[in-house]
Amino acid sequence: MTRSTPAATSAPSTRELTVRGILLGIVITLVFTAANVYFGLKAGLTFATSIPAAVISMALLKGLGGSNMQENNIVQTLASAAGTLSAIIFVLPGLVMVGWWSGFPFWMSFGVCALGGILGVMYTIPLRRALVTGSDLPYPEGVACAEVLKVGSAAASGSVADKENKAGLLAVTLSALVSAGFAVVVATRIFAGNVATYFRIGDKGALTGFDFSLSFALFAVGHLVGLWVGLSMLLGLLIGWLGLVPVFTALHPAAGSVVDVAQAAWAARVRFVGAGTIGVAAIWTLVKLVRPVVSGLRGAMAAARVRKAGQASSLPRTERDLPIGLVGLITLVSLLPIGWMLLHFGLIAGLRAQIALLVIGALVFVVLMSFFVSAVCGYMAGLIGSSNSPLSGVGILVIIAAALLLVLGVAPSLPVGAQPALVAFALFVTSVVFAVATIANNNLQDLKTGQLVDATPWKQQVALVIGVIAGAAVIPPVLDLLLKAYGFAGMPGTNPALALAAPQAALISALAQGVIEHKLDWSMIGLGAAIGVVIVVLDELLARRGKTARLPPLAVGLGIYLPTSTTLMVVIGAIAGSMFDRRAARTTKPEATKQLGVLLASGMIVGESLIGVALAALVVFSGKDAPLALVGPGFAHAAVWIGGASFVLVMVAMYAWLFKLGRRAAG
Repeated sequence: MTRSTPAATSAPSTRELTVRGILLGIVITLVFTAANVYFGLKAGLTFATSIPAAVISMALLKGLGGSNMQENNIVQTLASAAGTLSAIIFVLPGLVMVGWWSGFPFWMSFGVCALGGILGVMYTIPLRRALVTGSDLPYPEGVACAEVLKVGSAAASGSVADKENKAGLLAVTLSALVSAGFAVVVATRIFAGNVATYFRIGDKGALTGFDFSLSFALFAVGHLVGLWVGLSMLLGLLIGWLGLVPVFTALHPAAGSVVDVAQAAWAARVRFVGAGTIGVAAIWTLVKLVRPVVSGLRGAMAAARVRKAGQASSLPRTERDLPIGLVGLITLVSLLPIGWMLLHFGLIAGLRAQIALLVIGALVFVVLMSFFVSAVCGYMAGLIGSSNSPLSGVGILVIIAAALLLVLGVAPSLPVGAQPALVAFALFVTSVVFAVATIANNNLQDLKTGQLVDATPWKQQVALVIGVIAGAAVIPPVLDLLLKAYGFAGMPGTNPALALAAPQAALISALAQGVIEHKLDWSMIGLGAAIGVVIVVLDELLARRGKTARLPPLAVGLGIYLPTSTTLMVVIGAIAGSMFDRRAARTTKPEATKQLGVLLASGMIVGESLIGVALAALVVFSGKDAPLALVGPGFAHAAVWIGGASFVLVMVAMYAWLFKLGRRAAG
């Protein structure tokens, strides 16, 4: 048996980390980050951007000539920061929601995103060999993106592979235009944006209802997450709105309209039940990760010893990370400005009396907790994909840990009036750790793609750092724009009809306030934890049967604590996506057709989200809540039927067109 020599294995690619690839990746990052920030605040979910970025990159670089898989892979690696770093909106808006910030100061917000994101890249580098190279984790999104890159680089113009690449770009572009156009018509109020109904059950005062959003972006999320995640979210919704909301409204009657009382019961009680379920789901995942993470650390230490012994040149190009010494230096350099930000924040917050303890303790917390969440999120992304990884659960665990440490270690020596400042400090520290978690959730997925397309790891790691900085630059101004245009749900003076739900940020803020101000109803958290335990047991039983049916505990928890305006359309999208995939399985090229469905869904999310940002700018500059409105409130009933019928017809037409597109590409 022969074995290839290191020299043969490490032959460099003709193009990889290029100036044009970096510039294209930055442009895509800026656009997708803005879209993801809006969509995340509206729906409580973000979408993965690697595949649409890869398709766009292949189409554009092909026109310039000389591109290859490795260069396109750098573009998608850089742009994938949009799908991950933008998840910081699950925490950072909490500082506005609790009334501590009136907006998003650029340099502080940029610092949290950029420095936390860079730490996320650095922390996952030592884990690459164990969790990517030496692991059998499936990395669903990383493998899918690699397949897209391979298809795009195959054969010359006119080949089947080239036709599939063009079909993919067309699917992304047209679906983005369709979803954007529908969102514009909704803004004119000719189409209704949602259908809401709340009502009484029986004569005991029990209330319930639903809010059904006509959103192509939410429908697309359902297509992407799959049938069993969607059905699990439906189960969570039923637990919340057919079980808990009616019970709590009957046990705790309150004055007000049906919709106000039902929503108040969900916000004050049911949401925290969902938090308990998500927390149990996250903890159960962590328990299962102990052995793989330990194994990963051992592998990283062994690789470091090889480098230290002067044998780094013996490693093939495709196994070369940033040197561990440089990783340590960058980590240390990143922690210095983080320490300064913590000091500045603490002094501004009036916590001077305990500032040394706060800064040192917070830095230790950031270092240890960040490495912990990096290992956990990296493994979970490899297991179930970045989009399905329970970042919400990680955020809940981190904020509770940070708040409890502040209560036990600092609060006793501060005056009672300092509690709001401690809440803000806890949210700020959690934002840094969460930024680390978001990038760690994505980095190993990208490195898996790189492994499959013969990429150089250290070049990908450099590209992701650049993407982090580009994404961090656009997040604060977009957040400011959306805050001024719409506001966040529950904030004083905000129009509830326009306000963005920002459900994770609202929940994490409420948890911080509840722990530090001793107002948290632990019985709701406990009830959610009990539900989580039951769901974990059921899911494990389904797994042992070896069938496709699963009941992901995180998805059930999300169904309980996300608003129905988000969940219902996601469920519909999951069912429709499953039907599409079943029909696609009967075509001549099933995987290629299914991939067109993924690209169609990605385009829908991008199109609607970008229009949301553009409309926000129009609201701010015009000073009107609905600057594009063409009809008045009297048209609302007709708008529901017109909008609903149009939504169904357009969606059916888009799926039918996709099958025709797939047949043409295959021919």
